[in-house]
Amino acid sequence: MPRVTVTYSPGPREVLEWAVDLPEGATVRDAVLASGWQDGHPGEEPVDVGIWGRRCTPQQAVREGDRVEVYRPLLVDPKVARRERFRKQGARAAGLFARRRPGAKPGY
Repeated sequence: MPRVTVTYSPGPREVLEWAVDLPEGATVRDAVLASGWQDGHPGEEPVDVGIWGRRCTPQQAVREGDRVEVYRPLLVDPKVARRERFRKQGARAAGLFARRRPGAKPGY
């Protein structure tokens, strides 16, 4: 009877965890349903799931000690967010050459 942990982060710096005992041969989907995640988030379907930070299918079998993670959808593409941060900071305030030593050669 494997015991797994189901985790979900509804927002930044906020993590919800449920410890669940499952029968042998249980899947990731079974773990999410047994955790009661659906009760706290009615109408929501898990977008993606993973085990220990690696995305998997809901049909993936779970083992003793697994950490099943329910992922929420991204609000902003990480590449776009990085470009926006860089644009706001300016080219001289960010990146590899932002903090040059006084008197150093250009590019070092």
